[in-house]
Amino acid sequence: MTNFIPIFPLNIVVFPNENLNLHIFEPRYIELVNECIQEKKTFGIPVVLKNKVQEYGTMIEIVEVAKKYASGEMDIKTKGLKVFRILEQIKEIPGKLYSGAIVNYPQNVENGTDKMMKKVMQYVHKLHEILKVKKAFGKEREHIKSFEVAHHVGLSVEEEYEFLKLKDELHRQEFLKRHLLKAIPVAQGVVMLQEKIKLNGHFKNLSGFDL
Repeated sequence: MTNFIPIFPLNIVVFPNENLNLHIFEPRYIELVNECIQEKKTFGIPVVLKNKVQEYGTMIEIVEVAKKYASGEMDIKTKGLKVFRILEQIKEIPGKLYSGAIVNYPQNVENGTDKMMKKVMQYVHKLHEILKVKKAFGKEREHIKSFEVAHHVGLSVEEEYEFLKLKDELHRQEFLKRHLLKAIPVAQGVVMLQEKIKLNGHFKNLSGFDL
C-alpha cells in the first residue's frame, strides 16, 4: 500500500505500540495536529539524523489531547502504529504550513522465538541490575516484543534507527542480543570505575606483601 501522509520530523525514534507524549508549539504542527484530530487521521514521525530527514519513520495515532493552551499550543498523548518508508518527500503542500510524504509500509515479519526473547530479557535484566535500574515490563519474558525493549538497553538514536529498519522480529532479537553482550561488560567497567573513585581518599585496610 502506498499513500500520502502529513509528517512531523523529529530527532527521535518512535517504535510501534510506543506511548509518546508531545508538546506541540510550532504553528505548522499545531495545524497538522488539529487537522488530524478533526479528520480522525494519523500522521508520520520520520527520524531526523544530522539535520536530515531519514527514509524510515513510524505512523502516529493521537490518543488524547491532554491540555490546550490559549496560544494554540497543546500537550498530546500519542501511540506508535506501524513503520513506514518514505518514497518521496513533499516539502510544500498548497495551503498547508506542514510538509508530507508519499510512503509505503514494509511488511513486519513476526518470526521471533520465545527462546531467543527469553535470553534477550535475561541480558536486559542483567544490564539493569548492574546499573541499578528498575523497569517492569509487565509480561512474561518470552511474551515481550523487541520494540518494547529497545528504548531500555542504551542504544544511541542512530542505533535505534537501524533497529527500526529491521523488518523481522528474529533479526531485531538478534540485534538486541549482540548489543547487550557488548553493553554489559562496558556497564560493569563503569560501575567498577565509580567504586574506585568513591574509595579514593578513604582509609584503606590493606595487607602488605612479604617480598
